[in-house]
Amino acid sequence: MNKKGGFMLRNQRRRNIQKKRQPITYQNKDVVSKLFAEKMRNRSFSAYGLMLPEIIEVLPTNLPVVEANEMRIDNLFRLKDNSIVIVDYESEYRHSNKIKYLNYTVRVLKKYNLISKKEQIIRMVVIYTGDIEKGTTRNEIDVGCLRFQIEEIFLSELNAEEIERDLTAKIESGKVLTEEEQMQFVILPLIYKNIEKKQDCIRRCVELGKKIKFPEMQAFLLSGLLVFTDKVIRKDDSEEIRRYLGMTKIGKIIQEEIQQAVDEAVARTERETRKETRRETRRETRKKTSLDIAKRMLETGVSTERILFCVKGISKKELKELKKQLG
Repeated sequence: MNKKGGFMLRNQRRRNIQKKRQPITYQNKDVVSKLFAEKMRNRSFSAYGLMLPEIIEVLPTNLPVVEANEMRIDNLFRLKDNSIVIVDYESEYRHSNKIKYLNYTVRVLKKYNLISKKEQIIRMVVIYTGDIEKGTTRNEIDVGCLRFQIEEIFLSELNAEEIERDLTAKIESGKVLTEEEQMQFVILPLIYKNIEKKQDCIRRCVELGKKIKFPEMQAFLLSGLLVFTDKVIRKDDSEEIRRYLGMTKIGKIIQEEIQQAVDEAVARTERETRKETRRETRRETRKKTSLDIAKRMLETGVSTERILFCVKGISKKELKELKKQLG
């Protein structure tokens, strides 16, 4: 192999190594996601009328792709009973969406290798916004060989105006919200019908959230608001929340933690890349030495069979090419 070819090969291998070892996922780089993940522990869906065990972990939503056009799932949690719950938000009902939910379930099974685990429970929860009335949906499909059941939450059962009024009064009076009230806050805009009312409510919630005097609670409410309303929030409101959280004391601490994790991951990747490069260089040097020895042996009339027996790291094809070059 000539010098140019060896150089190009090493560069390509470096690029391949860097692709394989991505230091840290987007989920962990993002301050909002990290804030949300930390503050969602030990909370539940009881505020929405669904009695499930408490959340103990927020799992990454980047799953193996089944279809190229498949969107990522909205939320993925591990609960106190070790079950995994997939959460999706819908503002309209389509029976065909159950195919999408099946794909989500398959992807979770694949990523966490759950197919081999006995008694592993996966729950599929669909939270319908205020646009969908209870009794207008079907929560299962049954095709004989497969029965798939969904747990449904209907936010239309909640009174948006009453909840907003109570939350506003409590926040403006400087009181601490209960855990149930905090869970109501982060999903409040989705209780309203139609996108304009939802977006207007998000705007009010952003301003209300800034008035909260308790840093940790404020961080959860604003990050949770951003996560839960991801499908409907205006870009300006989303950016404003991110900027605001980034300027808070908690946000700055998390940014420092993230930067440290990124720096460590980059340094680790660079060390591994250097090691791999050195290994490749040694392999190439050994290969060149073997080819040089084989060439000299051919020039002195040693048989092909003898060369292959004596010289390690050289193939019959490579030896044939050498003979051809020597004429």
